[in-house]
Amino acid sequence: MPATVPATAAEPSATPKNVRWVMLGVMLAMLLSMLDNMVVSTAMPTVVAELGGLEHISWVVTAYTLVTAVTTPIWGKLGDLVGRKSTYLTSIAVFIAGSALCGAAESMGQLIAFRVIQAVGAGGIGAGAFALIGALVPPRERGKYQGMTAAVMAIGTVGGPLFGGFVTGHFDWRWAFYINLPIGLLALVWLGWKLHVPVQRRKVVFDWPGIATLTVSICALVLAASWAGTTYAWASWQILGLGAAAVLGLVLFVLAEKRAAEPLVPLTVFTNHRNFPLAMTILLAVGVVTFGAGLYLPLFQQTVQGASATNSGLLMLPMMVPVLIVSTIAGKDADTSRLVTSAYMVLVGIGLGFAMQMAGTIAQNSVSLRDMGAASSSISLFRTLGGSLGVAVFGSLFTRALQGTAPTAGDAYLQAVSTGTSHVFLTAAILCALSVLAALFVIEVPLKKTGPTPAADRAAATA
Repeated sequence: MPATVPATAAEPSATPKNVRWVMLGVMLAMLLSMLDNMVVSTAMPTVVAELGGLEHISWVVTAYTLVTAVTTPIWGKLGDLVGRKSTYLTSIAVFIAGSALCGAAESMGQLIAFRVIQAVGAGGIGAGAFALIGALVPPRERGKYQGMTAAVMAIGTVGGPLFGGFVTGHFDWRWAFYINLPIGLLALVWLGWKLHVPVQRRKVVFDWPGIATLTVSICALVLAASWAGTTYAWASWQILGLGAAAVLGLVLFVLAEKRAAEPLVPLTVFTNHRNFPLAMTILLAVGVVTFGAGLYLPLFQQTVQGASATNSGLLMLPMMVPVLIVSTIAGKDADTSRLVTSAYMVLVGIGLGFAMQMAGTIAQNSVSLRDMGAASSSISLFRTLGGSLGVAVFGSLFTRALQGTAPTAGDAYLQAVSTGTSHVFLTAAILCALSVLAALFVIEVPLKKTGPTPAADRAAATA
């Protein structure tokens, strides 16, 4: 028999002033998960030097990305079923525990296992942030608060490598994880005190078939995206098999959701209003461009323009600052100056700033409060999948451009890096053009000035 959530009087909705204080804690938690992944990437050479296991180094990142993607929709549905406050606080606690274990790891195998625990919490932090915005903030005001999440992503992308280099160089790589403990505890206590969200009575019915089939599909897709063109050839049986598993898992997931009493991701969020799938298309493109720019622009700057690793992080500011401002391509050849590159990055940043918060607002305004958690987790999921797929495709294009050249080849190698970077951003531009087409079909729906009440939302859902 499925358990039933005890009848509980709805907690008072947060006042606008209190929402700002709540979002401070949410942004702090998000900053933890964003910074951590970038910090770890910088610290990995030192970690390998102490723990060994160089052949398994890719799994430190792959396992984290994979588990974060898999658990994101599960956390979103748990928020809908048992309450968003309790699930969000739990996700932060899991992330803190995983960070403590990672800092104490004595082997590469232990580190990978503990990163999985950390990633479980990270999935809830990302999904819960958007769900809380949807539950607490009226639609007309959501763009402003979702802009804050974009700002946190930008700060994490730029600040992570810089902070990771500082911690690793002046202290110990373990502090890249231990620093999460005091900050995470502060966010946990703060949100425990300030966070109040409406509570709805729902039967807790776990959609195990949906969880299993979506997990298989996401795992196969992310692994194929991570390995294609690097570990295995695109046409290898391993990649083709993973692609087939992803498609089969998706088909079985759709069939499972049609039969589920409480579907993990209600298909109605994609079918009731065409704006939702269109917004997901835009967010997929956002993920591709964000991850592609974050990975290949620093490589271009360090290799072709002669910037140091630390300075390349600072040189990302022309792209990240517009994301911050708008929310609240690369050089064609080896002769492109840093000034011209920066000008192009400003354009990319402006576009990302608009797309991040507007697509999220459109998606949340297309669903009822009942499904806000599932819809919000889809926002995080599509951005993550976009990033994984983008890195895979871009990696293949970039590697192909470098074939036949070596770092010692001098000008020929620099030109190859420039050509590869050019191909990466040309492909991203084509995808962005397709997302513009999707945006043209979005129906303009006036944003409400007040947030939905649980009673009114249930009535609307059954009307």
